[in-house]
Amino acid sequence: MVRRTIAIVAGLIVLVLLVLAVRGCLNERKESAMQDYVTDANALVQESNAESRSLFRVLQGPGGQDQAVNTESALNGLRTASSGLVDRAEDLDVPDELSTAQRYLLETLELRRDGLAGVANAIPQALADQERRQSTAQVARMMRVFSASDVIYAGRYVPNLESALDDEEVNAEDPVESQFVPDTEWLDPAFVADQVAGIRSGEAGDQAAAPGLHGNGLGTVTLGGVALVPGGSATVPLTGDLAFEVQVANQGENTETDVPVRATVGEGGNAIAADAQLDTIAAGETKTVQIPLNENPPTGQNVPIQVEVEAVPGEEVTDNNVGDFSVIFTG
Repeated sequence: MVRRTIAIVAGLIVLVLLVLAVRGCLNERKESAMQDYVTDANALVQESNAESRSLFRVLQGPGGQDQAVNTESALNGLRTASSGLVDRAEDLDVPDELSTAQRYLLETLELRRDGLAGVANAIPQALADQERRQSTAQVARMMRVFSASDVIYAGRYVPNLESALDDEEVNAEDPVESQFVPDTEWLDPAFVADQVAGIRSGEAGDQAAAPGLHGNGLGTVTLGGVALVPGGSATVPLTGDLAFEVQVANQGENTETDVPVRATVGEGGNAIAADAQLDTIAAGETKTVQIPLNENPPTGQNVPIQVEVEAVPGEEVTDNNVGDFSVIFTG
């Protein structure tokens, strides 16, 4: 009788331990799934942020008749890319605990997709001689759509995501900050009309530079920790978090702001474009910009890469703003 009792107790203990072990595995799996979701969602939002920078760079670009086709082509490219982001967001593996946050993320990206489609559709007429006013007004209305996406992202997606992570006691990456509309002045239809008129006339983006020497230079460039040498070839293993580290040196006498830095991997229609923006860099200062590479380039062959620091207003010498490299990516 005593032996039977001991056996039963031992069996119960084993059963409890098995239940605890299974529950622990399930908890670890759930935590890992939630962490993976945040990482994947952050990558999509970073790409959306890059689309914002590209859009407003186009809307404040040089313009003019010779640039009209390039402007339309750039906007169509952004429309296609934003639609792809929505498709990828729909394919995310979403834990049940994050389903509400996912709904708001999709709504954010869908609004941005629709806004970019609206701008791309309106710009050809806005730059033409006919129906100019209505099309320009359409561009202005799309700014409200972008603003709505910012409200949903900051006011719905981020709080719901953080609340769900806190409830489950999951440590994950912080949500990426995202504001598609860079400044409230873009919500003013008159301001938008001025920008569109500038594109049409070729006078957009003209900015008075402060007195003194202006100019940035491209410094060292690394990719995945591997230093790239201009004109040379390097071997870089493909990883999930591959990113450029681009050094920018202010060689002028003025503080520069909002300096775009771009990396183009490959050539032609299959090229992968990635960019980031240096918010501010003081005269004589050197800063490093990180540009994530969110698409996989081809492996086992020399892939041309160009890295460029965009010229700032008043910069006259740009010979050292661009670097050309070659990389063999390995799987």
